[in-house]
Amino acid sequence: MTLTRQPLAKVTQELVAAATGKTPADTVIKGGKVINVFTGEILPWDIAIKGDRIATVGEVSHTIGPSTNVIDASGYYLSPGFLDGHVHVESSMVTVSQFARAVLPLGTTGIFMDPHEIANVLGMEGVRLMVEEGLQLPLKVFATMPSCVPAAPAFEDAGAVFGPEEIAAAMKWPGICGLGEMMNFPGVLAGDPGVHGELKATLDAHKPVTGHYSMPGDFRGVAAYTAAGIRSDHESVLKEDALNRLRLGMYTKMREGSAWHDVAATVKSITETGIDSRRAVLVSDDVHPETLLSTGHLNHVVRRAISEGLNPIKAIQAVTINCAECFRMDQELGAIAPGRYADILFIRDLAKVEIDKVMVDGQIIAEGGKLLVDLPAVSYPEFVRSSVHLQEPIDKTHFRITAPAGKSSVRIRVMEIIEASVLTKHLIAELPVVNGMLEASVAQDLAKVAVIERHGNNKGTGLGFVKGFGFQGGAVASTVAHDSHNLLVVGMNDEDMALAGNTLAECGGGMVAVRDGKVLALLPLPIAGLMSDRPVEEVAAQLSKVEQAWRELGCHLLSPFMTMSLLSLPVLPELRLTNRGIVDTVQFRLVDLISS
Repeated sequence: MTLTRQPLAKVTQELVAAATGKTPADTVIKGGKVINVFTGEILPWDIAIKGDRIATVGEVSHTIGPSTNVIDASGYYLSPGFLDGHVHVESSMVTVSQFARAVLPLGTTGIFMDPHEIANVLGMEGVRLMVEEGLQLPLKVFATMPSCVPAAPAFEDAGAVFGPEEIAAAMKWPGICGLGEMMNFPGVLAGDPGVHGELKATLDAHKPVTGHYSMPGDFRGVAAYTAAGIRSDHESVLKEDALNRLRLGMYTKMREGSAWHDVAATVKSITETGIDSRRAVLVSDDVHPETLLSTGHLNHVVRRAISEGLNPIKAIQAVTINCAECFRMDQELGAIAPGRYADILFIRDLAKVEIDKVMVDGQIIAEGGKLLVDLPAVSYPEFVRSSVHLQEPIDKTHFRITAPAGKSSVRIRVMEIIEASVLTKHLIAELPVVNGMLEASVAQDLAKVAVIERHGNNKGTGLGFVKGFGFQGGAVASTVAHDSHNLLVVGMNDEDMALAGNTLAECGGGMVAVRDGKVLALLPLPIAGLMSDRPVEEVAAQLSKVEQAWRELGCHLLSPFMTMSLLSLPVLPELRLTNRGIVDTVQFRLVDLISS
């Protein structure tokens, strides 16, 4: 598919000529039921399209000429294309092009991605590669410039560091639509000059700042955070948090991805109160490839919201006009209205969100769940394939945790995971000392965790314990470890942990599961240790084998890789581990493994 998009300023005369019947429309859609997202009505409108934009709507017979393509939409609801207001494409483990190939037939016609995963590994060049790839696709790809590289500079080390200068430079790039999620909310509240310099650079460019405030129940804090010009936030996990953000004038992004299932709670802020929903935005955040293929993307998120009691029209508004207004792009996207891009979904069943055809830029590009157009080939430069730089090969001694002398048992700090949640609990557990060392315990469901700096900076290793995976043996490792994406290893014995880590170092990154000195399953992710250049179906199949290996090791969690990958993110409550050590993310300080 060849892109011919023109900015609205260049085609105003052409659109008006078609709307008034002076020149014929290229395409007319007749007989459908148009969802008007401005008013919440369903209208018996026809639609006239000129080029890649809508010229007019309503009674449009005067726009039909001898060469006009007339599409019969009888029996269909016609919706604007769905927009994902917060997504990390890297979490799909495929390139932007492969992500587009997966989601376009599902009705997603535009995304606002935050490429902060690749930014933490490859810096500005990594962001540029993904943005430039997105500009070539029928999927409308906009990017927010990553704000927190690394997410918490005082507690971790990444492969790059961004500050106000980098943000200001990126605001001039094509495709950059705002500032990525400001995870360093303590820095915002503390008046950190670097953080506020990034906010200033974005606001001076007249672009929106997106947020990430992850402390549940903190109205005073989130109000102060909003005062800094932060326009949206996706970290609500409770009804009250979503309601507070809506009341403060934020666009409240309600998340439903592969691992984070927050819609059931957050949508209650609307369904149980009856408040205006026009600042609610449904998003996916992080979606694994097998979820895209088996469950869906925004079509699934909309279905989930409807199943929780949200009116179908309000749910569709939350992935169309609400999102477009959040990013100040409602003159271009998010509605079936004159002047907007002709991105239109043909929906058979509104409540079930059964999408039959997908139109992008005035062309039917997908039907029956199949993409009908070819996407441009993409080739990433060779340097992206060598991003795992360890100081030395790993051996079992890297994972030894020595107990205080003379102790038969010690009290330790433990991260306890919560299934399908971004949160962890800060536990204190009693662990016996074995030959002077602290070891993983099957009986207590305590696995050992290590985060090894992998960006070539020789910044050390953090060690700790995690509860809740249910491992009976073996080890797993990943270079997908939010957000600095250091090498993360979880296991029940030091030998298998070493094998897992070395395996990923040798293949350029990915995910692996091992047991008794043997590799059970491996998913190579050679692009920055985050993404594969293989088709999404192939990556999903490889990931499925890794998931099966996790089950063989005793873990039966929903999307366990995503849960594991957040163990190293020091901006989420309550306890995390980075290459610098254990971080109490409630008190925002490094703490010892041994509790007094």
